[in-house]
Amino acid sequence: MLAFRSLLLGVLSAVIMAQAMAQSVSLGGIMGSKALLVINGAAPRAVSVNESLQGVRVLKVGPDSAEIEAGGQRQTLYLGQAPMSIGRMSAGTPLARRLVLKADGRGHFVEQGRINGKAMTYIVDTGASAITIGRSDAERMGLSYQQGRSIVMRTANGETQGWHMRLASVRIGDLEVSDVDAVIAPQSIPYVLLGNSFLAHFQMTRKGDEMVLEQR
Repeated sequence: MLAFRSLLLGVLSAVIMAQAMAQSVSLGGIMGSKALLVINGAAPRAVSVNESLQGVRVLKVGPDSAEIEAGGQRQTLYLGQAPMSIGRMSAGTPLARRLVLKADGRGHFVEQGRINGKAMTYIVDTGASAITIGRSDAERMGLSYQQGRSIVMRTANGETQGWHMRLASVRIGDLEVSDVDAVIAPQSIPYVLLGNSFLAHFQMTRKGDEMVLEQR
């Protein structure tokens, strides 16, 4: 009986410690130069740059986003984004991040994401070496693609000019990669093709109509 109680206390302690070292954070709004942080489902609190709330420090505030630091991790929160789990399982070991994608009726993985903080719709394309963006989407997102390196792209209609550039940030769900290779196509395309310049940063597992991307 004593051994059982000791085991139960150990399990409860582990649960409490895990809860204490990881917390849910989301961006409830922007109020001037302050970020309205929602921590663990509580009411939004206004936090200025370089100030902290419950261990979450605000580093930068933008029109629709805020960069924060918590538990040794830096993350960017966006308005309307689902709460993000932030913390550490043990000293020096960040929480693993993963994303589960669901295939549509055609077997394609189409989801919403952000490039340099701008909303976009992507489709996973494991056959593409780099992220590929249509010219109209690149212009909508304010990408300075014409300052990039001019390249020759081979299409079904022959050769055409494109541009190579690097993206400051590509984010889908809780997964974010900085300084990512991208190609801008001269024509419009329905989706951003999420190629291996992003996917190679994650372990990919396909099970039926699900694809799991997990931080390496």
